[in-house]
Formats: sequence, structure tokens, C-alpha cells
Amino acid sequence: MEEYIRMIILKIPPILLALTVHECAHAWVATRLGDRTAYMLGRVTLNPARHLDLVGTLAFFLSGMFGWAKPVPVNPTNFKDPSRDMMLVSVAGPGSNMLLAVIFALVYKLIVTGGFYLSMTASPVGAPLLYMIKISIILNVALAVFNLIPIPPLDGSRVLSHLLPPDKALTFSRLEPYGFLILVVLLVTGVLQKVVSPLVFFTIEFLI
Repeated sequence: MEEYIRMIILKIPPILLALTVHECAHAWVATRLGDRTAYMLGRVTLNPARHLDLVGTLAFFLSGMFGWAKPVPVNPTNFKDPSRDMMLVSVAGPGSNMLLAVIFALVYKLIVTGGFYLSMTASPVGAPLLYMIKISIILNVALAVFNLIPIPPLDGSRVLSHLLPPDKALTFSRLEPYGFLILVVLLVTGVLQKVVSPLVFFTIEFLI
């Protein structure tokens, strides 16, 4: 029990960082593209308190791979090209997580190739740090892959909507009211995990 609690505590910094950077990236790109809605609401920040959703954060702790934060409010009418810019804002979140995953994977590789791995696992400070680095790689890859699934309200749905012809995009948009229900069904039936998990672990293996 004590070890389980310790692992939960060590997961807190990686989860906070992954979720915060994801949402901040959405807000920052939206602001750069002309929509200051998120900026005015204080969402262009790395302060976790501005982004966290209690249920979504707990989902991350329980599942170990899937969770969410508060959606960043975006007003597409403020963009020069609403379809393209919404896609760019959407991609920014998963993109920021992949960047974090690459950074932590490079740090992990440096530890291994530099011959520090064994000494860190034996250290009371190094072992927890190494664990958090590994968790950061997994969480950020999982968050990026999960959010790129083309089902509303996930980021991948905005990407697909932009790539589809206008008439197909309109038809696809009608799925949005049912998107969360579809995700829940896919999650409960295990379909989502069967699709996402192989992509997550393949990406992790590729990185490290």
C-alpha cells in the first residue's frame, strides 16, 4: 500500500505538466492566430490550476493513460481562416505533448548511454526521478495519440474536419453531440484501448 501511494505521488508532477502544457499550447496558438478569448480568461499560462479538470485528472490516475483538462475556449470567428486555424489550434495540444515526450526520451537516452541508469536506480533521489521521466514519456505519448483520435470533442476531429470536403465536414460535425458517448462506449468495451495502446507503445519504443 505504501509503495502504491508513493507511485501515485510520483505521478502527480508528470500528469500536471502533460495536461498543463497541452492546454496552454492550445491557448497560446489560438492567441497567436488572432483569438484572444483564452488569453483574456488567463489560459495562456503554465499554472496547472487554470487548466485542471478534477474528473479528467482522476481519470489519468486511474487509467494511467487517458484523461483530460478543461477545454480551452476558442472563438473561430476571430480567425482569418477558421477551418485551418482551428486545425492548427487543435494540433498544438498533441504536438506539445509529443515534444515533451521527445525531450524526456532524450534525457532517458542520455542517462542510459551515459552509464547513469544503474546508479540512479540505486539512489533514493535518482530512482524516483527516473520513474517520473519514464512516466512522462508514457503519459505524453498517450495524451498525444488519444487526442488525435478523430472523434469529437478530441483534437483529431478538428483535423479531420479541416481535411474533409465542406459537405463531408458538415455531415461529420453532426456527430459532435454524440462524441463523448461514443468515446465512453469505445472505452468501456475495450475497443479504444486495443486501438490506442499499440500506437502508444510503438511510439514509445521508437523514441527510446
